[in-house]
Amino acid sequence: MVDICPKCGLIREICSCDILEKEETQRIRAYATKKKFRKLVTIVEGIDKSKLMETGRELKQKLACGGTAKDGIIVLQGDQRRNIKKFLVQFGFPESAITVLEGLQ
Repeated sequence: MVDICPKCGLIREICSCDILEKEETQRIRAYATKKKFRKLVTIVEGIDKSKLMETGRELKQKLACGGTAKDGIIVLQGDQRRNIKKFLVQFGFPESAITVLEGLQ
């Protein structure tokens, strides 16, 4: 059976609704901060809640670190700011919508 997109009515293989949705609405912000016992963590905000768990799981796997995705944010162990933008672009988020803040917050 052919899978059809409920938004546009096209076949899922040629549908671009997800890409357009990401480009229009999302502003992703990543920054590092210190938590308990002066441990560094990377916070990623602005990812749509429907994609939050999936994106968090993929980021943890690609960056080889632990973390969690809840309350609208992804928390990754360690300072992952150097590589985070590259992987978010690979997952289909537009590069212009991703802001990586320097320095500790």
